[in-house]
Amino acid sequence: MKTSVTKDINTAAGVILSGGLCAVPTETVYGLAANGLDSSAVQKIYDVKGRPETKPISLLVSGMADVEKFCEDIPDTAYLMAEKFWPGPLTMILKKNPSVPEIVTAGGDTVGVRCPDHGLTLGIIRAAGAPLAAPSANISGCPSPKNLRSVLDYFDGKIECAVDGGECAVGIESTIVDMTVTPPKVLRPGGLSRERIFDETGIGTV
Repeated sequence: MKTSVTKDINTAAGVILSGGLCAVPTETVYGLAANGLDSSAVQKIYDVKGRPETKPISLLVSGMADVEKFCEDIPDTAYLMAEKFWPGPLTMILKKNPSVPEIVTAGGDTVGVRCPDHGLTLGIIRAAGAPLAAPSANISGCPSPKNLRSVLDYFDGKIECAVDGGECAVGIESTIVDMTVTPPKVLRPGGLSRERIFDETGIGTV
């Protein structure tokens, strides 16, 4: 199997909905995406990446309306953060509801959600009608890819599809903020600084 390269949103969404894997561009780095509601498809991500199954995977969504479908007990601060920083390099950790498969969260009761700032991938999420389980499109432990060539170096022939979205604008991973605690806790620094979070929302983080 050779990996098909496309810029067509519906082609990529079709691969996702058929249980396949598709590399997708975001403003941070490329992600390796599967249907986030399909446990067997998510298992393929772990297998292809060599990712430890104890490590949860975040979901890419098209906005807070999606988050309300997959999460519960969403704090007001999460809506404020989304209003200011989505689409963008912010992943929020929220309490999941039963619709999110255990394999996505590695058995935990929370899930990371992010709305990426890339038109192609937002289009794929909307066309698929499902969130994308999408860790970085790399072999586990290797550098995260910022362009299609790097993705294909890792996975050509191992995944069904890769979307050519050009070079990633930010080039570093998203900032992960746990919104289930007060004050919110930064679990991974990334493309959004603590200072900017505070300056634009008044929300202090630890």
